[in-house]
Amino acid sequence: MRYDAQNVDVIVVGGGHAGCEAALAAARMGLKTIIFAINLDSIAMMPCNPNIGGSSKGHLVREIDALGGEMGKNIDKTYIQTRMLNRGKGPAVYSLRAQADKARYHTEMKKTLENTDNLIIKQGEVIEILTKDGKVSGVVSESGAVYRCEAVVLCMGTYVKSRCLYGDTIINSGPNGLRNSTKLSESLKNLGVKIFRFKTGTPARVDRRTIDFSKMSVQEGDSQIVPFSFENLEKDIKREQIPCYLTYTNEETHNIIRNNLDRSPLYGGVIDGTGPRYCPSIEDKVVRFSDKEWHQIFVEPEGEDTNEMYIQGMSTSLPEDVQVAMYRTVPGLENCEITRAAYAIEYDCIDATQLKLSLEFKNIKGLFSAGQFNGTSGYEEAAAQGIIGGINAALFIKGEEPLILDRSDAYIGVLIDDIVTKGSKEPYRMMTSRAEYRLILRQDNADLRLTEKGYNVGLISEERYKRFLEKKALIAKEIDRVVNVNVPPSDEVNRFIEKKGGSLLSTGAKLSELIKRPELNYEDLAFADEKRPVLPDDVKEQVNIQIKYEGYIKRQLIQVEQYKKMETKVLSPDIDYFSMKGLRIEAQQKLSQIKPHNVGQASRISGVSPADISVLLVNLEAMRNTP
Repeated sequence: MRYDAQNVDVIVVGGGHAGCEAALAAARMGLKTIIFAINLDSIAMMPCNPNIGGSSKGHLVREIDALGGEMGKNIDKTYIQTRMLNRGKGPAVYSLRAQADKARYHTEMKKTLENTDNLIIKQGEVIEILTKDGKVSGVVSESGAVYRCEAVVLCMGTYVKSRCLYGDTIINSGPNGLRNSTKLSESLKNLGVKIFRFKTGTPARVDRRTIDFSKMSVQEGDSQIVPFSFENLEKDIKREQIPCYLTYTNEETHNIIRNNLDRSPLYGGVIDGTGPRYCPSIEDKVVRFSDKEWHQIFVEPEGEDTNEMYIQGMSTSLPEDVQVAMYRTVPGLENCEITRAAYAIEYDCIDATQLKLSLEFKNIKGLFSAGQFNGTSGYEEAAAQGIIGGINAALFIKGEEPLILDRSDAYIGVLIDDIVTKGSKEPYRMMTSRAEYRLILRQDNADLRLTEKGYNVGLISEERYKRFLEKKALIAKEIDRVVNVNVPPSDEVNRFIEKKGGSLLSTGAKLSELIKRPELNYEDLAFADEKRPVLPDDVKEQVNIQIKYEGYIKRQLIQVEQYKKMETKVLSPDIDYFSMKGLRIEAQQKLSQIKPHNVGQASRISGVSPADISVLLVNLEAMRNTP
């Protein structure tokens, strides 16, 4: 029996990383919001790796923070180790990564949700999406309660019709043995939503008391702490860190795996879902990379108040007895006791090409989707979509244009454009190589790129925006000053340059030109700059990068300018591509299916060639010139 329970503005279905960002964004923008989680203990849960950030993922977290999201602040509160990756390369690929205290990460995020105005948290399963005249009108919970609303954001992660598998063991549940969502898939199918079946997995957890760390390499955190949130300073969050450890598999490990492949549901045909290419199980690694004698294994603490250690790099769906045998071949794990067995998880997700760039379904107004349910992998990818889904659900209700980040704005824009335009036949993972304009999409300048956008939608406070404008002004002022500072060829300067392995000065040089030398930087040359002002570290970092890479940045900005020309050619969703003369049939079909927002997006659709785009532009011009 159904009954009307409550009227709100926005309903978010799912309390994972996408759901938390979506709900907080909508509520902070002034919309009355409900977030449903099947179990409130699963809010912001980390069922897989106990960390936030990493290569390209760190970029996403800082972009979420720059827009006014919560993930960066939450990991700053709850990290137990932090490292800046890729320091040996250029700043475009620097990526911040932090080990999290998993229990505290959940607790702190739940506390934030509970204390946010306009936000209601409810435990319960949503079993149906209600629509009226092609627009979402509410949801139905398992108890029969009907919640009316104007927008819904789907953030169910890996819980939809999910099942966990290892060996012959099959458990119909969500991750970590929590309840799954059993009925919502059918409701969505009835609305015409296309569903896929994907798979991912997680390694075993091991009791730290049974590990011999003396046989492993210690992985310490950085001495200098770089916060994820632009609102935090190092002194605000610095604390004692907990080490991680590195070890390796060996031929004995691999032989045990090879001899038991027939017992893996992955290789036995039991699993139907497609797994992630860039995060394979250990049996997948052994089969696909048979020439490798070893694979790296990271042993990571799950928190300060638990003995459970996460065995990164050994996810598997092999039976528990095989897991014990193969884990015990790894140096340091010879006597390990498994506290939680590894498992694969199979689940329903959508074909994301059904979405607009705003993450709204093309055929159902007011229905948005974000996170792993869109066919992506990872906490960070989920949260990035979540904040955009929540923002655009709120803007939809307010009757305002959606916030669409393009590929030159943010990694978030790359991520959403990729899945919406091209779709994904496997769980999508963000990588720096996917971003064409990564030199200007650095993790250090996410605030300079996105804070104004966050402010414009109402997620950045006046106080924070004022600090942001002051930072921008300081950077511009210092760059202007530095390009006019002349450094004479003194003995002191030449001794320093010689020590750094550079060419000596015979005449004076501009300070900015010296900074551009590969062996020097802004900080190094402080002694030669008598009038240098005292500046915050983040300002000095921007001055150094913007001067040192000025030529490369200018070239990339020219590329962006060309790219933008195609992005500004907006396409009506009502265009009849089948009537366009000269378009190949495949192009007509793909353009009609995707309904690209602009010509730039059209050019990135698989199956649409450059020749098709030329024909499309000719047809558009003819349409404009037709009275």
